[in-house]
Amino acid sequence: MVQLANLAKQFLLMDYFSTIIGLYYIIIGVDGNISEKEVVLGKKMTKAEGFEENRFESTIALYQTLDFGKLYKDTLVGLRKLSTERQIRCISWMCVIANSDGFMDKREWELIYKIYHTELALSLNEIMKAQRELNKILHGKDFLSFGIKTD
Repeated sequence: MVQLANLAKQFLLMDYFSTIIGLYYIIIGVDGNISEKEVVLGKKMTKAEGFEENRFESTIALYQTLDFGKLYKDTLVGLRKLSTERQIRCISWMCVIANSDGFMDKREWELIYKIYHTELALSLNEIMKAQRELNKILHGKDFLSFGIKTD
């Protein structure tokens, strides 16, 4: 219980770790279908960012207890506090994760667009550049993942 209380305090601070994990949790759940590939990619993201897996898992457990709307708002507050470079990296991770199951659901794209364009006014070119870098780290090759599936 003490660990949960400490995580709750950390959540209120919304540092880079808390923010990117919040965005991860939001993007994998927005379409109502959490795929195994999204879960695997979350673990790869954790490793690539140098986060401890135990901290990742306990933060996800905490986020599962929170109201989704409040988590979204708090995560946006945390995102706005980050440098532009880190904001772009966070959005790029969202794109890579959203496309991990082979396509980006329309709801995933709408969420990503709302955050990067409407909320933060970030450059799509910079996001795509960072996304290519992440794909090189993860897959050893350079490609984009902006394919959107609309039913």
